[in-house]
Amino acid sequence: MAKIKLAYFCQNCGYNSPKWLGKCPSCNEWNTMVEELVTKDEPEKGSWRFGSGATKAKSVSKKISDITATERYRIITEDAELNRVLGGGLVPGSLVLIGGEPGIGKSTLMLQIALSLKDYNVLYVSGEESEQQLKMRAERLSFQNDRCYILTETSTDLIFRQIEQTEPDVVIIDSIQTLVSPLIESGAGSVSQIKECAAELMKFAKESDIPVIMIGHITKDGSIAGPKILEHMVDTVLQFEGDRYMTYRILRTTKNRFGSTAELGIYEMNAEGLRQVSNPSEILISERASQISGIAIAAMMEGNRPLNIEIQSLVSTTTYGMPQRTSNGFDSRRLQMLLAVLEKRGNFRLGTQDVFLNIAGGLKVEDPAIDLAVCAAIASSYEDIAILQSVCFAAEVGLGGEIRAVSRIESRISEAEKLGYKKIFVSKNNFKGLDQTKFKIKIIATEKLEEVFGELFG
Repeated sequence: MAKIKLAYFCQNCGYNSPKWLGKCPSCNEWNTMVEELVTKDEPEKGSWRFGSGATKAKSVSKKISDITATERYRIITEDAELNRVLGGGLVPGSLVLIGGEPGIGKSTLMLQIALSLKDYNVLYVSGEESEQQLKMRAERLSFQNDRCYILTETSTDLIFRQIEQTEPDVVIIDSIQTLVSPLIESGAGSVSQIKECAAELMKFAKESDIPVIMIGHITKDGSIAGPKILEHMVDTVLQFEGDRYMTYRILRTTKNRFGSTAELGIYEMNAEGLRQVSNPSEILISERASQISGIAIAAMMEGNRPLNIEIQSLVSTTTYGMPQRTSNGFDSRRLQMLLAVLEKRGNFRLGTQDVFLNIAGGLKVEDPAIDLAVCAAIASSYEDIAILQSVCFAAEVGLGGEIRAVSRIESRISEAEKLGYKKIFVSKNNFKGLDQTKFKIKIIATEKLEEVFGELFG
């Protein structure tokens, strides 16, 4: 019998300590250390573990030149947005973690994926809902799939038994916080249980070459609940974001061993489930009946996907001693830098003005190519002169007020032209070598902020 071991785990970040601490030294949160009973032991006789009956070959080191590289196929789902964020589909043997706030639609999305994989056997394991509840949701989604199996279980032993019987091609776990391993004495959802269950699922995925998708809850600071090591163990981490009171959801990649981490997918929540949004630029730009100052359109890139987004700005006289600088979806430090450039190079007196900036649609943008649109929106609100709805921007702004080139300018211009814009402001460095005959949109090349404002405001 193994020796019983007690440890204290931080429920926020996973830090463990042999004694209780009032404040976690890792994440600096108070009263998050919880005592857990940790027992690492071999399974008892008669208990079943995945791969326990197989004879394992000894691990032998190989020269990298002796390893034969084989091209791995991917499981292509019916969801083009999910395929994009995964880098082209599900990789066999991969472990995928999807996190999001409660009620955001994680379970709906995963059940929708499970029901849409009609060419594969899918095992959907739920520790949170009953079979009847899942059946009701499946009927609401209007999907029919005779190869989708439902299992309401939390014990990893029983789950692996069912996996051996059903022989699925894809396994979905909803959620990792509900699973319980018999090797750990602590309760479900504890840090040690989450680590152990995730380790067992990772071992199963790698040995069987079957992809496993796990749903994970998030903490109040927006990170995946449980230890941070959980994100290090998995191959891909997806974040499902959005306002639960609004219709649009964003699926974002924060880690991907098999593709880019700059991709995103956009969905619309409706009564029949989650609908893929194939042209997100149309929903990220509001239709304005009249010209309004303080609004500019930026041509940005998210991974390989061009998007046109709306930048909203409001500049007003400060009523208190310290002017406010507030941004939503944009780095506040970069906003401070651009305001300094506007004041120094553009002669805008913003030191006594409150500046509010918002990226429409709830996006969080890091692409520097929206700098020029941000500056134009702020200048438009300051001067109270509206920018024409047919104008958009794609350029970075330097500290000297110079307009800098950005990557993949042709994709940005093509997206703007497709959406009906008549003019686009770019850097002169991007203009060099650009084949203008391919585009009907008017491309305006500039070097300085003063040239842009001269074109916009006269």
